[in-house]
Amino acid sequence: MRKAILYKTLFIVSALLILGFAISFGVDAYNYNIFMGSAPLYAYAIVRAVEFIIPSFVAFVIALIIKKNK
Repeated sequence: MRKAILYKTLFIVSALLILGFAISFGVDAYNYNIFMGSAPLYAYAIVRAVEFIIPSFVAFVIALIIKKNK
């Protein structure tokens, strides 16, 4: 039963990280349009992807591995 809780929690964490990416990048894009930041918008996207998408992918893969070995 513990493995079921673990991989479900990792799936939820992965989804929350994707949601966090969408929200934080949306805020960055909004602020970029208002203040015309010095860095290009894709630089903000790269930073947010490293910050949110890569950990989300890692959590998702770990959850799949745990679910497969269940």
